[in-house]
Amino acid sequence: MRLKNFFRTVIELSKVRITISVALTTLAGYVLAREAFGLDAVFPVLGIFFLASASAAMNHFQDADRDGMMGRTHKRPIPSGRIGKKQTLVVVSVLALMGTFLLALYPGGEGVVLGWLAFFWYNAVYTPLKRMTAFAVIPGSVIGSIPPMVGWVAGGGSLSDLRLILVAFFFFVWQVPHFWLLMIYYGEEYVEAGYPSVTGVYTPDKFRSMIFYWTLATVSGALLLPVSGLVSSVWSAAIIVIGSVWLIIAFIGLKSRGKDQQPIKPFYYFMRINYFVLFVTLAILIDPLLK
Repeated sequence: MRLKNFFRTVIELSKVRITISVALTTLAGYVLAREAFGLDAVFPVLGIFFLASASAAMNHFQDADRDGMMGRTHKRPIPSGRIGKKQTLVVVSVLALMGTFLLALYPGGEGVVLGWLAFFWYNAVYTPLKRMTAFAVIPGSVIGSIPPMVGWVAGGGSLSDLRLILVAFFFFVWQVPHFWLLMIYYGEEYVEAGYPSVTGVYTPDKFRSMIFYWTLATVSGALLLPVSGLVSSVWSAAIIVIGSVWLIIAFIGLKSRGKDQQPIKPFYYFMRINYFVLFVTLAILIDPLLK
């Protein structure tokens, strides 16, 4: 395999767009705890980036058989034959060692334990669980709350601080409607590949209502950040409040549709909840600069 193509394959295995977002939430946790930026944030942010990349590559290894059955995933590196399973495990090992080394440098033991907890939860709990239940995404979303906890510890925060629950809750809860919106579009492919899909459990109206209420929970989690004082500048709080109102207005259409109306466009809602989480994360990151 040519070196250039190999690196492209590693980037795809690492799901870089997702792992960059994960690293950004680590930085958000750091800023919330320290209320400032520091050069030492580089270690936990890059550490989680590499460890999350290793976890993503391991997921490619675990799901290769099912990926080959779905139109959305059959061109991924392993089912397409661009890389073998043994090579993938080498990539996983190198990325995991790099991430562990950086976390061990800073913040140390707590960061390493949390980072590997996320790896374990994603690859040893969520990945097998999604083959057994359509509701695997709910316990699986715990993974999203761990990187900001690593950042929190690196920023000098304590794991016993009750405010950390609010941070973890926000980065946990939004992932459920995010994934379920994808299921509206890809649910049939998942079923054909042997995965249970929640679209086969609920009627379309009931499923859309569930997504709407999980979105309301996401908004509640975001609003708790300024209410609790974790986000304290007026401008950052305004961004979160305005974004929350905007998201609720956008999602009202999801709740109000009836059986006799045209099917919804899931990517319309999918992108809006993604934008909302990005806006909230950016509001957290700029908060120390606006005080």
